[in-house]
Amino acid sequence: MQAVAALAMTVPAAVTALSSPAQAIGPALLPVTVTNNTGRGEATYLYVIGTNLSTGRLGYVNQGGTFTAWPAGQIPPSPAPDVAIGGPGNGGSTTVQFPRGFSGRLYFSFGTKLKLFLTPDGFVQPAPWSSGDANHDILFDWSEFTYNDGGLWLNSTQVDMLSVPHAVSVTGANGATSREGELVSDGRNKVFNAIKAQSGWANTVYTRADGTVLRALAPGKAAGAGQFSTTYYDSYITSAWNAYTSKTLTVVPFGDQPNTKYFGRTSGNVMTFTNTSGQTVTSFNKPSSSSVWGCDGDLFAPNDLVVGPIARTLCAALNRGTLGTIDTQPSTNAAQFYQNNPANQYGKIIHQNMVDGKAYAFAFDDVGNFESLVHDGDPRSAAITLTPFGAGGGTTPPPSSGGVPVINDWNGKCVDVPNGSFVDSAPLQMWTCNGSAAQGWNFTGGTVQAGGKCMDVAAGSVANGAAIQLYSCNGTGAQQFVLSSAGDLVNVAANKCIDVKDWNAADGARLQLWDCAGTANQKWHKG
Repeated sequence: MQAVAALAMTVPAAVTALSSPAQAIGPALLPVTVTNNTGRGEATYLYVIGTNLSTGRLGYVNQGGTFTAWPAGQIPPSPAPDVAIGGPGNGGSTTVQFPRGFSGRLYFSFGTKLKLFLTPDGFVQPAPWSSGDANHDILFDWSEFTYNDGGLWLNSTQVDMLSVPHAVSVTGANGATSREGELVSDGRNKVFNAIKAQSGWANTVYTRADGTVLRALAPGKAAGAGQFSTTYYDSYITSAWNAYTSKTLTVVPFGDQPNTKYFGRTSGNVMTFTNTSGQTVTSFNKPSSSSVWGCDGDLFAPNDLVVGPIARTLCAALNRGTLGTIDTQPSTNAAQFYQNNPANQYGKIIHQNMVDGKAYAFAFDDVGNFESLVHDGDPRSAAITLTPFGAGGGTTPPPSSGGVPVINDWNGKCVDVPNGSFVDSAPLQMWTCNGSAAQGWNFTGGTVQAGGKCMDVAAGSVANGAAIQLYSCNGTGAQQFVLSSAGDLVNVAANKCIDVKDWNAADGARLQLWDCAGTANQKWHKG
């Protein structure tokens, strides 16, 4: 094993901006059920490892939810105590308890227990991308979580690698369950095969000597291990960075604060940002490929309200390939992601093979809510489901049962979810009618739904020009719509109409909220 630095567990990125606890909190011990539907016959082992948030101590949790701090380690790293919890066999389930006030990872390994080590500074995370790591040839993966007075955040991370396909879910006190992270049927093989088919990417997928495909490495990890070009992304980064020598980049980092804006211009290799008063707030050197893959280095994001949010937005835009061509960021139109050359093929392929398009393919994939994360402020249980390695996993969202197209009288086109990606904040658009699930709408309970999510007015705005988007159904007035006998699709809370923005007749035209005027671009009918 190579000597590596001890790493503390970190709170998931989506949690750091949330400081005030919910009015209700979950139980002291939250039951989390791990179900094995992989189809594999090996024994499995579970590990709950992380940080006690009240003391800052690193340690582990046993199956009953009791936290124990790690003993002192050594240099070179010394073996950690065996803290494995017997996991479920194929078709079975094992329940562990998360104590409230704990943040970390739930690891799951197949066939062999993980080899864990300690230094005087704490726990050394397994690093299978390194050929010298003791866990290099073990089939394993993990989910990340934080459970505190604000609730549970649980995500199926692919930031470092994709190995064991799994979905995460949480059930709240109201009985509602949310689930994310599920690959499409045979998704694991589809991801691995598609990545290997990309020029220069084949070595990022590692196969054990017995023929077991163990993992696909994220580009930063693969480059660090000598399995991928360290300069792969440099040409795109330079092009995107230099685009702002002659135009301005606008960053609007908070969706609920549209007037908080920062403006970036490039001079040489430095992009400098000013605020709406013209004051300089920060600057960034042109990042390396490594900085983009890791969202660190030149793109380090402190946990503040200015520099960090700008850095997060830049890193997301670079990973998704939208910087340089889309000049207001973050972009939330998934159809425009990963269209650059060279592209982040790892992120692109993983998102393409998720049931709802959501994944955590890089550190700030939560920008715009494209991450595979579940959260509940008052949870009662949670689950991690290890899904099939071959066929039999999830499916793409089916054509809506009873869903109908919503057609504009003026242009004859359909309201459409871009790229069929049913993610929160996906901006709805007009598109040539094609009978796809992205155009199948159900009118139910005063809402208009597709893919299990609701038509929504962004940020609950009642102003003219507010964007019409897709969002998780939440019962707010922003999601209450009525299609009148006159053909007006009216948001009840605002008493305003859905309108084809700027009378744009092209595919991709956006929708907005506007005063009802009886014009043809505001007239709709069901197909």
